[in-house]
Amino acid sequence: MANRSIDHAFTATSLTSAAGDPTFAGALSFMRRRFTKELAGVDVAVWGIPFDAATSNRPGTRFGPQAIRRASAIFDNDPQYPFNRELFAEMAVIDYGDCLLDYGNHQDTPAAIERQANAILDSGPFLLTLGGDHYVTWPLLKAHAAKHGPLALVQFDAHQDTWFDEDRRIDHGSFVARAVREGIIDPDRSIQIGIRTHAPEDCGVNILYGHQVEEMSASDIASAIISHTRGAPAYLTFDIDCLDPAFAPGTGTPVAGGPSSAKILSVLQRLHQLDIRGADVVEVSPPYDHADITAIAGATVAMYMLGLHAERRAIAVSQG
Repeated sequence: MANRSIDHAFTATSLTSAAGDPTFAGALSFMRRRFTKELAGVDVAVWGIPFDAATSNRPGTRFGPQAIRRASAIFDNDPQYPFNRELFAEMAVIDYGDCLLDYGNHQDTPAAIERQANAILDSGPFLLTLGGDHYVTWPLLKAHAAKHGPLALVQFDAHQDTWFDEDRRIDHGSFVARAVREGIIDPDRSIQIGIRTHAPEDCGVNILYGHQVEEMSASDIASAIISHTRGAPAYLTFDIDCLDPAFAPGTGTPVAGGPSSAKILSVLQRLHQLDIRGADVVEVSPPYDHADITAIAGATVAMYMLGLHAERRAIAVSQG
């Protein structure tokens, strides 16, 4: 028991310390990271946005951050597969908790998310966000573009999210159209992977449709993403409904015919060349989940995002 711990999210004495909590017990922060609002010395802040008022079909993604945190307890802080490194040995990662929102005044939601995201980014850490429905990516993109300039969007999704709407409308199906219209993302360097629906327009964003993803290898998909973004600063957004409902039933708008979690995780593993400036995992809806299948997939995707960030940091250190 000498190396065991409990409630590491509150009792950790170092931001780079390993946790030893039993997977079935202890405070459920993301991957047992310390819960704190202090950002000094932090490399990555994991942040939840419990919002689902923009959902067009099944609600429930306001419980997504809780579910992803709970599912992440299965990671036991050994070197994480497939990165074969202890992610937190040299990378200070915290769980920053959740975004504070007024559930009765949704028109204030985008400004509240953007304001709180700006405060985190201004302190320097990489921001990994757990949604929430896909509307939350809109204010997140605005905050990241304010710091990094126009971004290449890398979007794993079953839907294009390019439906046009009014500026004040709260809708999870239009953030890409808005971001293109306002110059927040560069459509010529943006790409969507796994699309299995049609929208009135593509806004100039390149698309790898579901049937193409089915026929391509993971290596070819990753190469297409890296080639298309051409080294631009990128934002990575992962809608869990990119996966087939067999692998992610707990989501608001599931679409049959998608890829397996194994294939898409293999794609993510190969994206270490991307200059990712921010990332999110959205649309996990626990009320429609079974045995935490979707939450586990979401937590694993988020862990891979941390793994990619750790690899880029290691490359930067090795190059001086």
